[in-house]
Amino acid sequence: MALLQTILAFIVAIAVLVVIHELGHYLVARWSGVKVLRFSFGFGRVLWSRRAGQDDTEWAICAFPLGGYVKMLDEREGDIVPAKELHRAFNQQSVWVRSLIVLAGPAANFLLAIVVYWVLFMTGQFEVASTVGSVQPGSAAQRAGLNSGDRIVEAGGKELQSWGDLRWAVIESAIDGATLSLLVQSADGERVERKLDLRGVSIDDRQPDPMQQIGLRPPMPQVSPVVGRVLPGSPAEKAGIQPGDRIVLLDEVAIPHFQVFADTVAALSGHTVPVRVERAGKLVDLTVSIESVAGSQPPRGRVGIEVKPDPQAQRITMTEVFYGPVDALGKAMESTWTTTAFSLKVMWRMLRGDVSLSNVSGPLTIADYAGKSARAGLDSFVSFIALVSISLGVLNLLPVPLLDGGHLLYYLAEIIRGKPLSEHVMELGQRVGFVLLGCLMLLAFFNDINRQFSGLG
Repeated sequence: MALLQTILAFIVAIAVLVVIHELGHYLVARWSGVKVLRFSFGFGRVLWSRRAGQDDTEWAICAFPLGGYVKMLDEREGDIVPAKELHRAFNQQSVWVRSLIVLAGPAANFLLAIVVYWVLFMTGQFEVASTVGSVQPGSAAQRAGLNSGDRIVEAGGKELQSWGDLRWAVIESAIDGATLSLLVQSADGERVERKLDLRGVSIDDRQPDPMQQIGLRPPMPQVSPVVGRVLPGSPAEKAGIQPGDRIVLLDEVAIPHFQVFADTVAALSGHTVPVRVERAGKLVDLTVSIESVAGSQPPRGRVGIEVKPDPQAQRITMTEVFYGPVDALGKAMESTWTTTAFSLKVMWRMLRGDVSLSNVSGPLTIADYAGKSARAGLDSFVSFIALVSISLGVLNLLPVPLLDGGHLLYYLAEIIRGKPLSEHVMELGQRVGFVLLGCLMLLAFFNDINRQFSGLG
């Protein structure tokens, strides 16, 4: 069931992102008077098509769904262009119109993100509060003077609404190795400034979450230790743990709520220990071999279960983030811009070697996160779509031939030279772009497969 949900969520996410992107190209092309011959979702063999509209445009769904395209009337594509429609060919348009049509695809992705965030901020979201749940001894958070129960009001001069805002501020500062200034309200109401040293924090999916690296934990709800889902092939499944089981003891440690269970498992990496569960009113004793999460330092254990959601317990640690229409639009635009700038910064750091290439993700990882976000609820799923839409917009603007950014690079050269680049130069650029994108896809697939086998996915 979870696999089916993941597949469906992935298909919906990809369909929305691709259609919105190509719709940007299509609408601006039509607005500019360019004739559109085909609007395709996917590549390869046509599975379904229908002609509609004033120009009898073919709307098609093709076999390979990871992308799409808008085919416009263009003499260079080998189309026979009647003299009366020559003015509607893409290649006959001014360089400014061609640039606008190409730019419209990524712009549509950014616009989608803004609209999604705007709606979410207006309707309100319940998020984990920016209150310190616990501080790890000897950590950067403890050295900064943070204590359990502190509410972090501002980070880097920006007001915080939730734990997610705090995490984002930490990540933004950590990638520069900076010190983050925090305004903290202690449990007794006193407001003080703290300096959080983020040197040594690694933005790398092979490393623990940045918040874990600095030793900060959010307020944890005391969710009942009832198993909601057992992952296929996991140590828990092999041990005989079933959905609906209530964990009572693990290695003789009493389990009053799920966080105690998670902490105990994490500390027992590589051990085989007894576990007692309550099932249908009876106590059942089992034995589970706790595996180690590959690449984790220090080693962290996992058994492969998900807790049964307990909305009432979770609500205690939550805060509602809500804005009026105007403020929500401003916040949505700010979030989209901040995410875009951060994506570009990470890409630049990858080129410099400061950030690991293992952070490049492909379709398997995207599908995994699509499924997880869908299971977390509609708000999480549409937020995921907005985030990936921004990434798609940024990726397409890179100055690589075959991408929208590559075409814009050609047009910039045309503006500077006063005439288009030669066919030979553009063909050479297409070959280089094909090789670069091929290498990027291979890297993404390698990272995806590595995550699946290492347990980091």
